[in-house]
Amino acid sequence: MNDKLLIVDDEIDVREYAANFFSKRKIDVLTASSGEEAIKIVISQQPKVVLLDIKMEGMDGVEALARIRGLNKQIKVIMVTGKNDEETVLKTKELGAADFIHKPLELDELEKVVLRIFNK
Repeated sequence: MNDKLLIVDDEIDVREYAANFFSKRKIDVLTASSGEEAIKIVISQQPKVVLLDIKMEGMDGVEALARIRGLNKQIKVIMVTGKNDEETVLKTKELGAADFIHKPLELDELEKVVLRIFNK
């Protein structure tokens, strides 16, 4: 397993913001704009951690999480959510989400959660 971080979000500014932040911390960052693209990257690149937005067009984060877990249970997935939706949080926990981060992204929280998951 490598130390790649895959950031999946349909908002380009969110992807670039997080990618730039982690690149400056010497983490190898990959990005995807959709759940479908994320699955292709998971298959070809095998990232260690995925930062996965829940609300996306097409394949949402919940479905992408289920597919990622089916492909490789070793990949740690951190779900990114805009609101505190308990039903979705419970469903993603059942599917094996490693943790949760809420939008808007706060750099201190983002760094703390991602680095903790990387070091597990």
